[in-house]
Amino acid sequence: MKKKTAKKILIIEDDPNFVSILKEKFVSEGFSTFTAQDGKEGLHVSEKEKPDLIISDVLLPMLNGIDMIKQIKEKNSDMPVILLTNVKDPGYSDAIKKMKKTDYLIKSDTRLDDIVKIAKKRLKLPNRK
Repeated sequence: MKKKTAKKILIIEDDPNFVSILKEKFVSEGFSTFTAQDGKEGLHVSEKEKPDLIISDVLLPMLNGIDMIKQIKEKNSDMPVILLTNVKDPGYSDAIKKMKKTDYLIKSDTRLDDIVKIAKKRLKLPNRK
């Protein structure tokens, strides 16, 4: 069993299968995880649980991921965020590049291990391997 990091990750994603895969991977790496299925719920869970890092889809119901993250960063500009999407849109990447401590990944081009590596790097945790 891997040692707990005591770091909390909030996963905001409307695809239940992808949530399950991400959650399982991060729990196996020793993280505590919380989930939300839409942008408004993501805001609520973020305020309640005070995660150390947020992983969010861009295209979410109720409130899109970019607008949600902007609201979160108004209160905590140092919040590390990994935004995931399958939409390769320069408009998204330009808006995201202006956000401090925010990574933008294309789901279909990114392996789970790479998401974990980026999360650990943002949280200043050692990467095994």
